[in-house]
Amino acid sequence: MTDLVIRALDASDARLFDTLPDPLDARAGHRLTRHRPEWKRVALRDGTVVARAAWWGGPDDTEPVNVNWFDVAEGEEEAGAELLRSAPWQVELELNPPGTWREDPAARTATEARMAAARAAGYELLVERFLYRWTPECGLPERPGRLDFRPEPDDAVFFEALRRIHSATLDAHALKDVEEGGLDLAAQSELDFFHWCPSPREWWQVAYTPQGELAGMHIPVHNMSGPCVGFIGVLPEHRGHGYAYDLLTECTRFLVEHGAESVTAATDRGNHPMAAAFARAGYPVVRERINLSPGNAVR
Repeated sequence: MTDLVIRALDASDARLFDTLPDPLDARAGHRLTRHRPEWKRVALRDGTVVARAAWWGGPDDTEPVNVNWFDVAEGEEEAGAELLRSAPWQVELELNPPGTWREDPAARTATEARMAAARAAGYELLVERFLYRWTPECGLPERPGRLDFRPEPDDAVFFEALRRIHSATLDAHALKDVEEGGLDLAAQSELDFFHWCPSPREWWQVAYTPQGELAGMHIPVHNMSGPCVGFIGVLPEHRGHGYAYDLLTECTRFLVEHGAESVTAATDRGNHPMAAAFARAGYPVVRERINLSPGNAVR
């Protein structure tokens, strides 16, 4: 086998990135994603692209926040691993296969090849997630009318609510933050994400029971690709009443009332209560997401 050449791209040769066939059709999941040419890297053998990766970040970010496009040609897992391990950024990796990838032999082979390459580079599986996309054809869920929703200008209220929510959470990213830095880190990570989104701060809402008790919060946002459910959280003492559905319904209707023609969302596969709320609200699964952490990536 001939030697491998790994190189970064720029605007003059960014077209090379598009020369590798992709059985998972990653492009369909990145219709609105803007990748910077200088954050794209390819591995070539005899001048042919055999692995590629695109790092991504917001327009004001000076460093990428994740790798959200990564694939390898058949039999080129080691080339993909070297592409990742030699990169100047070691950030979380996202794979976004179709929701049927486990049942489709070609999609399963392609997904498992990417995962094998990532593991060979030192990445470890963090979580598998469902990706949703609501459109008007799904129908607007009806408001149950059980909670009182209010804007809240004080970040400290959200911070304390997030600490309580993450004290008993099923979310893998929050659990990782709690393990690494406690509840304060988990809460601050969420707040940092909300502020990072370009949508108005005034959209954030808390929810109260008829008795005046804080029950939860929902964060409707626009991320860099469009309207999405930024966060749904129910305080531990108010779980078991199905309030996640109430919060999700309010979040969806809020975004639609502010012009959204579609709404994207995600939840961990293991978060069965939240997955049930999405199903009840009419959100179809459009793809899945596999998040891998670079914890032991070799450089």
